[in-house]
Amino acid sequence: MSESASDIGSRKSDHLELAISGDVGFRRTSLFEQVTLVHNSLPELRYADLDLKTRVADLTLKSPIMISAMTGGTLATGAVNRQLAEVAEEGGYAIGLGSQRAMVAGGRVDPKIGASYQLRAEAPHTPILGNLGVVQAASMSTALVEDMIGFVDANALCLHMNPAQELMQPEGDRDFIGCLDGIARLANELSVPVIIKETGCGVSRELGDRLVQRGVKHLDVAGAGGTSWVGVEARRNPHDDGGSGDLFWDWGIPTAASVIQVKSCGFSTVIASGGIKNGLDVARAVALGAHAAGIARPVLQALSRDGRSGALAFLRKVESDLKMAMLLCGVRDLKGLQTAPRHLGPELLSWSNV
Repeated sequence: MSESASDIGSRKSDHLELAISGDVGFRRTSLFEQVTLVHNSLPELRYADLDLKTRVADLTLKSPIMISAMTGGTLATGAVNRQLAEVAEEGGYAIGLGSQRAMVAGGRVDPKIGASYQLRAEAPHTPILGNLGVVQAASMSTALVEDMIGFVDANALCLHMNPAQELMQPEGDRDFIGCLDGIARLANELSVPVIIKETGCGVSRELGDRLVQRGVKHLDVAGAGGTSWVGVEARRNPHDDGGSGDLFWDWGIPTAASVIQVKSCGFSTVIASGGIKNGLDVARAVALGAHAAGIARPVLQALSRDGRSGALAFLRKVESDLKMAMLLCGVRDLKGLQTAPRHLGPELLSWSNV
C-alpha cells in the first residue's frame, strides 16, 4: 500500500515509543535457556587473550554483538540513531538502521528524510547495515536501491521480511508475490552484501534452503522471543480489540530453534537476534551456529533510561559476560565456541527434527 512520508514517520514514532515503554514482548521465550554449555574447570586460558572477532556479511567485526535495526525517518528517531551510532563507534559494534522506506519517494532518495539515517559522522569506523522491506525492494530498481545505500554509506543491506507485522497494520502490505525474485536480483546485483532478515518470527530450514538456492549468503533469523511486532501493531491499532493481535502475538519460530533450523542450509553468515538479553545468550547462540547476535530493545531501553553511557555500559556488560562464558567453556575464540560441548533441552531438541 502507498503511504506518505508523514504517515510512515508517524508510525515510526509510535514504534519507537512502544519499543521503549510498551508491553510488547513475546509471552514465550527464545529457547536459549534450553542450551546448557558444558563447564570446563581447567580452561588453560587467559581472559585477556580471548578473541571476539568474527565475520559477518564479508565484514570483519571486533565483536559478535550487534546493535540491531530499530528506527529512522523523523527528527526524533534520527537523534536516537545518532546516539546509538556513537555507542557503536565507541564500543566497536556494528549497527543496523531501521527501515529506510521513508527516505525513498517518487523514484528517488529524499535527502531531508534521509538525513535521519546518516550516521557516518558519528560512526566513521563502524559497520553500518542499511535496511529495506522485501516488498518495497522488489518494486525498486537496483540503481535506486544503490542510491539509497550510498546516501547512508552503508556497508551492507538488510532486506527484512515481516508478513505477520504487515498483516496487523491497517496500512500494511497484503501482496508478497515477487519478493523472492526481488531478493535474488538484489543479492546478485548490489555492490554491497545483502543480509536477509526476519523481524521477530524466525526463519525455517525450508525457507533457508530456498534463499540459498537463489544466491543469498547472509541471514539474520530474527526469531520469536524478543519484541513481538504483531504485539506492537496490536497496541497501535485501536480497532484490533484483542482479536488477531492477541491470537498471533506469539507467532513464529523461537530464535534458538531458528538458528538450529538454518545451520545446515549453507549460509556464510547466520546472525541470531530476537530475545538476546545478555552475554550468555550470545554464547549460546554462537554455540548453536550463529556468527553474531543482534540486540535491539534492551539497548534502546538502556539509552532511554541512562543515556549514551548507559547503553554503552549495557553492551560492555554483555561482552564481558560472553567472555566469561567462553573462558568457562575452555574456548579462546568464537570458532571454538561453535564446537564447544552443549546439551539441548527437549523442546529445543525437538526443533532439530522438524
